[in-house]
Amino acid sequence: MKRSSGELVPADGCAVRLVDPERVHEVRSRMPAEPDLADTADIFGLMADPGRLRLLVALLDGELCVCDLAAVTGMSESATSHALRLLRAHRVVAARRAGRVAYYRLDDAHVRMLLDLAVAHTGHTEAIHPERTGGPR
Repeated sequence: MKRSSGELVPADGCAVRLVDPERVHEVRSRMPAEPDLADTADIFGLMADPGRLRLLVALLDGELCVCDLAAVTGMSESATSHALRLLRAHRVVAARRAGRVAYYRLDDAHVRMLLDLAVAHTGHTEAIHPERTGGPR
C-alpha cells in the first residue's frame, strides 16, 4: 500500500476510478461484442498450433493436395487431414475435388492478411532477438 493524497492505495491499483472517463467511454463503444472477440480468439487459436500454421503458410502460395501438404510440412497424411478438417470447419480453408484428390486453398482473405503480417513480423524477429540468428528457420 502506498499513500496518494492522504489515502492508502494498493500498490498495483489505480489511485482514481477513471483518469479519462471520456476516452474510456470512446474505447468501450468501439469494443467488439463478446461473440466477435471469441471468434477472433478462435482464429488466433487455430494459427497458434505450429502444425496448422505450417499448413496455412504452405497454402499462401496456392492450393495443394493432402499428400503434398504432408510432404511440405513434415506431418503425416493423417495429421494433415485432421488439421485440414478443423481448418475447413472454421472456413479458413476450402477444398476442390479433382477426381479422388482434394486440393486445399486458403478461403479467407483476412486470414491470408494475418499470415502475411505474421510472417513479415517474424522476419523482424532477428533484430529484436539476435540470439535467434544463425540457426535454421
